[in-house]
Amino acid sequence: MKCMYCGCPDSKVIDSRSAEDGTIIRRRRECINCGKRFTTYETVENTPVFVVKSNGARQVFDPNKVKNGIIKACEKRAVPASKIDKLVDDIQKKIYNSLAQEISSKEIGEMVCEGLKDIDEVAYVRFASVYRSFTDTSSFMKELENIMKKGK
Repeated sequence: MKCMYCGCPDSKVIDSRSAEDGTIIRRRRECINCGKRFTTYETVENTPVFVVKSNGARQVFDPNKVKNGIIKACEKRAVPASKIDKLVDDIQKKIYNSLAQEISSKEIGEMVCEGLKDIDEVAYVRFASVYRSFTDTSSFMKELENIMKKGK
């Protein structure tokens, strides 16, 4: 790491500490040349993942959009915020761990549906009705019947 005072490319690490929930490492350094100390922060580089929408448009993956959709589906339901946050974190980890540069919005929707099934069936049906665009009551009833079969 280059010294910010004299520009020397050599420095030694005096202290390293984890910061911000372990996602950042704070390093205290000392310049070999001038002896002055400075702090650097090390983070993991996130390569952007693009979401391919059904119309072919691409946009950068935003976990807040996923969270907002889940919150709307869980509205007026007794679903703890911690479960919503965990579901969003799990989906985000799956997406980044896949190492793919693009993911379809359909795949993300399926991940949300699978997660909501385990958390709250009503929230699942709400999300699925918008996500899967049920066109009539028969397609809606088929989904409800599938849920009821699995529940027995």
